[in-house]
Amino acid sequence: MAEPLPSDNDDDCMRLLPGGSSGILARLEFLARAKKQGPISGRHVSPNKGFSVVFAEHRPYTPGDDIRDLDWRVYAKADKYYIRQYIEETNLRATMVVDCSGSMKYQGSLASPVDGKIQSKFEYARHMAAALTYLMVKQQDAVGLVTFDDKIRSFIRAASRPSQVRLVLDGLNRSVTGGDTRLAGVLHEVAERIPQRGLVMIFSDCFDAVEDIVNAFHHFKYRSHEVILFHIMAEEELTFPFIGSQEFRDLEGEAKRLRVDPGSVRNAYLERVRAHIDRLEAACGQLQADYVPVSTKQFYFEALAKFLETRRR
Repeated sequence: MAEPLPSDNDDDCMRLLPGGSSGILARLEFLARAKKQGPISGRHVSPNKGFSVVFAEHRPYTPGDDIRDLDWRVYAKADKYYIRQYIEETNLRATMVVDCSGSMKYQGSLASPVDGKIQSKFEYARHMAAALTYLMVKQQDAVGLVTFDDKIRSFIRAASRPSQVRLVLDGLNRSVTGGDTRLAGVLHEVAERIPQRGLVMIFSDCFDAVEDIVNAFHHFKYRSHEVILFHIMAEEELTFPFIGSQEFRDLEGEAKRLRVDPGSVRNAYLERVRAHIDRLEAACGQLQADYVPVSTKQFYFEALAKFLETRRR
């Protein structure tokens, strides 16, 4: 008997999903771009040749091959036996990598258009990862989870069983924001710990040196992983709308405080933020990784639906 997916009314960890998630997520679909390896048949292109409806190539007949797969038309022309091969579809192995560093607990001042609550970047990332987990396991893909700050805090290996949804959501629900960001170092470790080629989804504000992040992306590319970076920023971080004398506090490491006049530093701040974003986006483009900028101003499910629709096209 098949194991059912958790329903919206199940335990507390399911609160990470939007209300009525079963109906909303049923209208969405995630498709991988690169060839993937997985243990069961699914909807993603595999590097292996199988037998489906999409023709790939011929190969010479060898003793033991099923004669039903012989191409008799080729035999009639070449007087040689050839087997028709087709593109095999497989399930996807995805790993959600969620940043739990101190900077991710920044909330800003904009309330969610859905429930009126102010969400931190961390809460936003958890909700996006939860929705994608539910969606992908529903379509029989394998999903795992990594949470980190200056080191990996939890590591759940990818699996496609329905109970994996509860396991991943529980891991997200239990995670808390911690210390400094060490994004690049963690990504190198993740690249080594994922056993097969697959998909890596990163949810982070990317407060790390761009050069180091790019080197980590090269590591994923070397191991044949596809990368999607959800760059999550609060709207205030993108626009710096503050006025009057303000005190700013460091959310990572020592609790440093600095009082400044926002007007005197706004232009320099916005220029550095724009340069950081541009370099990340350019690097992702060069490495064929998806760069998805996300502002917490937008409801996370709308941002996710827009991304999936763009990817499908």
